[in-house]
Amino acid sequence: MRYYLAVIFPFFILLLLGPTLIRVLEFLNYGQQIRDEGPKSHLKKKGIPTMGGILIILAILITALLILDLSSYIIWALIITIGMGLLGFLDDIIKIRSRRSLGLKAREKLIGQVLFALLLAVYVYLYTDLGTFVILPIKGGYINLGYWFFPFVIFTVVGTANGVNLTDGLDGLASGVTLIVVSSLAVLISALGYGQLTLFALIVAGACLGFIWYNSYPAQVFMGDVGSLALGGAVASLAVLSQTELFLLIIGGIYVVETLSVMIQVSYFRCTGGARLFKMSPLHHHYELAGLAESKVVARFWILALIFALMGLASFYVI
Repeated sequence: MRYYLAVIFPFFILLLLGPTLIRVLEFLNYGQQIRDEGPKSHLKKKGIPTMGGILIILAILITALLILDLSSYIIWALIITIGMGLLGFLDDIIKIRSRRSLGLKAREKLIGQVLFALLLAVYVYLYTDLGTFVILPIKGGYINLGYWFFPFVIFTVVGTANGVNLTDGLDGLASGVTLIVVSSLAVLISALGYGQLTLFALIVAGACLGFIWYNSYPAQVFMGDVGSLALGGAVASLAVLSQTELFLLIIGGIYVVETLSVMIQVSYFRCTGGARLFKMSPLHHHYELAGLAESKVVARFWILALIFALMGLASFYVI
């Protein structure tokens, strides 16, 4: 029964409280800031309420307190989720107050993300039986990372958080992709016997489902960095606490592709003296500028996210 409640509770929390939050954000004039160099079709989105991710965090927290046994694993999953969300909150507030599309400096944001990731790595290393082992896809068994475990966890947490953040660029894109990712992780984690983490994954899925209600095209509210970084923290903590970080690289393939598109674009721009490989990065904007409707880009990325998720699950069940 708790598996059903884990999805239903956060969904209805968002469904019931969403209109109130949207009105409050509108009253506070917490509107989205649009990049000048972005697609011209996005100019109409300027002023649409942002920071809707606050409700995602509240739905996750309230549901977790109601139906989960607050084991240390769950407490740390919540710490990373909320902590990363607070970083995003600061970023969003700076953007809104300064009326620009850039908030915290990249270095400031990175330091905060690394700090939370390092805290999670130290907890796993010192206070759990997980040690420095991760599960290998396809081949099966475990690999001992030794002291490489710490940079590996930092890479997982920071990479996932920023991957979700970069994916959050079109209506319903990040919330839909993350719904697919955490639902797949729930199947994987359940097979490994982590009952409470499975419930946590389903809670995050329910929160994403509820947010899509308001964030699908045309969006009534955006999650902001407070939502995308919190979701990234939740997904990464699930992977680290279940030793499934390498599976996340496959299941979260959209995050990987979006991040790589930015890295490739920047590198190509610098190496060629200003030329661009993509019309714009992250990759979803490239397809928008190529003429695809926003809703079609989102739908196709959801399909690809599902394919990546099935590939990740297949790599586990062949073990």
